[in-house]
Amino acid sequence: MTTLNFDKLNGLIPAIIQDAVTNRVLMLGFMNRESLEITRKTGFATFYSRSRRQLWTKGETSGNYLKVTEIITDCDGDTLLVKVIPHGPVCHTGSDTCFNKSNSSTLGFIEYLESVIESRRTARTESCYTAQLLSLGPKRIAKKVGEEAVEVALEAESGDMENLLNETADLIYHTLVLLASRNLNFAQVVNTLKTRHADAKFSSSEVENFKRGENQWGK
Repeated sequence: MTTLNFDKLNGLIPAIIQDAVTNRVLMLGFMNRESLEITRKTGFATFYSRSRRQLWTKGETSGNYLKVTEIITDCDGDTLLVKVIPHGPVCHTGSDTCFNKSNSSTLGFIEYLESVIESRRTARTESCYTAQLLSLGPKRIAKKVGEEAVEVALEAESGDMENLLNETADLIYHTLVLLASRNLNFAQVVNTLKTRHADAKFSSSEVENFKRGENQWGK
């Protein structure tokens, strides 16, 4: 609080609101010292309305609150980046964001889940399943991944779509834990896929195999 510069905008400071999971920018608000302090104490984003000249907590009328996970200042100390978990649409129009953009990102949630897994390294194993897994080491986790992969295959054959989704979710989760145990992450897996495909330079034999439908991904 003591290093922030509220003087540039007559006691206000811009607050860029970003989804902590998807990294999508949701809105821009303004805070004064009081609203920032309330935000820090309650954990819910509170702003100063320039038109109404009063404090307001996002969601106090709509129920679409913004649960704050992190507040970051810029290099000049005159702008805030507020990371949040939104509970419902952010814009008063009903849009996900005030910029009329959809707020969804599968990879963004994977990154968020990875951060949760990483935070469990120091958790007590008797009270946290992820901590238990990490304490077992890569070999035991790899065995668990294999078991989950079999479950996915069995559910795919059974035709139960809900169970298939649940088992696939379990497989992805345990795979992320396995990667974490080896100090790897899903972004590196994505980069490997990119190297194989979008960024790959095919040899003449690979091109011919592709034309014949014999590439590694099948026809």
